Amino acid sequence: MLKIVQLENELKCLCDVSLRGRFSELITIARGVYKKKSISYWVLLALSVGAMLVAFPASTLLSRLYYANGGKSKWIISWVAVAGWPLTALFLLPMYFIHEISPTTLSVKLILSYIVLGFLSAADNLMYAWAYAYLPASTASLLASSSLVFSAIFGYFIVNNRLYWSTINAIVIITAAMTIIALDSKSDRFSSVSNSQYIWGFIWDILGSALHGLIFALSELVFVKLLGRRSFHVVLEQQVMVSLFAFVFTTIGVVVNKDFQGMRTESRSFKHGKTSYYMVLIWAAITFQLGVLGATSVLYLTSTVMAGVLNAVRVPLTSIAAVILFSDPMGGFKILSLIITFWGFGSYIFGNSSVDKAAT
Repeated sequence: MLKIVQLENELKCLCDVSLRGRFSELITIARGVYKKKSISYWVLLALSVGAMLVAFPASTLLSRLYYANGGKSKWIISWVAVAGWPLTALFLLPMYFIHEISPTTLSVKLILSYIVLGFLSAADNLMYAWAYAYLPASTASLLASSSLVFSAIFGYFIVNNRLYWSTINAIVIITAAMTIIALDSKSDRFSSVSNSQYIWGFIWDILGSALHGLIFALSELVFVKLLGRRSFHVVLEQQVMVSLFAFVFTTIGVVVNKDFQGMRTESRSFKHGKTSYYMVLIWAAITFQLGVLGATSVLYLTSTVMAGVLNAVRVPLTSIAAVILFSDPMGGFKILSLIITFWGFGSYIFGNSSVDKAAT
């Protein structure tokens, strides 16, 4: 008995030493990384991370708030998602003058690629607008996380990105999480939403996520085949051009559907009045663009793995905020789906970071 106790104490000491050693190693690595970068780098990174974790969930919640308070137009919400594109342009233009950077030369192929990506983005925003109209914000954000699955699949076929076991594992896990939500659809459906509307919202959310993954792969293809380089101003240029064409296509849809005229009627019947109606739309446009800017900056300053980490973090943030602000139903199956989704992201991030370390 005494030997067993002594053995347990020795193992405990070894574990304590091992944990202290690992912690000390992490602190040393963190200090080394911190010293390599300037203060301005860390300030910009902190602002970018904050924009991504706050602005993206806020834009999702504001879209849901629009429908919850009486809004009905899917075109208006999809238009709002790209109406703030000049905000990104305002960040880009000073680079040409302050840093004396020349704009990227626009070839016919590059313009056509921006037009195609703009059209796909407009369609993607419209699909998500249908999802927000019929699904709780927490459910919509969970389903939208499946875009990682489609990004990996399309990246494999279009850009020849490698599929690692961690990625395949993440695909299976996140697919299982989406299946759990589908099987438990009755528990989080609003009473004002019919069963067929919920099903269509579910379908449009998955289709939007698939299209989002395709857009991500095609954007990477443009960088590889047409641009040949990835700098911050080039990333912003692509974002501005794609958002501009998406804005043009969506505006045509809004005009044809006569939704601009319908905004007056909607604003009068909107809960809390006209001012509230327009403030929701304005802030939805601003927060979406801030989220895009934050994600673009994080991707450029760090890596796709870091962007994946933050994307994983904003899913539970959006779901929890939706439960608090909108009293979204959060049953046991949805909580299980949230945990599994987070696990899937973790598998993807850990696997890809391990591959990156091995490559270096």
